[in-house]
Amino acid sequence: MKQNTFFLMAGLIGLIEVGIFWLSVLLKESMLITIAFVVGILVIYIARRTISDKRDDERSALITQKAGARTLEVFWILFFAVSLGSLVMGFATPLGIQPPPKPFPRAPPDEPHIGYFGLLQMILLCCMAFLYIGFRIYYARKYGEWDDDEE
Repeated sequence: MKQNTFFLMAGLIGLIEVGIFWLSVLLKESMLITIAFVVGILVIYIARRTISDKRDDERSALITQKAGARTLEVFWILFFAVSLGSLVMGFATPLGIQPPPKPFPRAPPDEPHIGYFGLLQMILLCCMAFLYIGFRIYYARKYGEWDDDEE
């Protein structure tokens, strides 16, 4: 398979995963998306091995290595800062001791929802992916991965 076909297939699998995620939320069945995600990754891994026009040379390995290292260096700072903020939000709520309920509350109670933690992790994961893509583009331009100077 060609590399562009692989990218289209990976995007289609990503859209299917979003649909399965929505379905698992509606059905309140977390194992559905968990299993679907693992199967999707396995399908992408197997399909990646069948790419016929993939270029693996020293330059692309160097670009991948540098982009991965820089992503890790930047992301741990972002992750640590957001985790500190999350800890403050978590510890700012009552720790099991609920105040007496008001007779007519005007707003919903201030309770943390466990789904927000998963949403926060997904946002951080997307930030990490975009950081990697940005560093990959930067180092590809710096080291000339897209140059056609080879004979």
